Amino acid sequence: MKNIDFFVAALSQTFVSALQLDPDGMYSQVGSGIVEKFSEDYVRIKRFDGTVSHYSRSVTKFQHNKA
Repeated sequence: MKNIDFFVAALSQTFVSALQLDPDGMYSQVGSGIVEKFSEDYVRIKRFDGTVSHYSRSVTKFQHNKA
């Protein structure tokens, strides 16, 4: 995702998934929620339970969750 995608997701409160490579070289979901904040280096996602996690953009792939 590009900065504009994170901006739109944050404004529209769209849920996104954070994916990272597992030891087998396959992407697996490591988190999901609403984008609260982003920079060139990280994305902060607020999960369903209200907790937040930070994900490095250099090792994490993000995608919009399908409704």
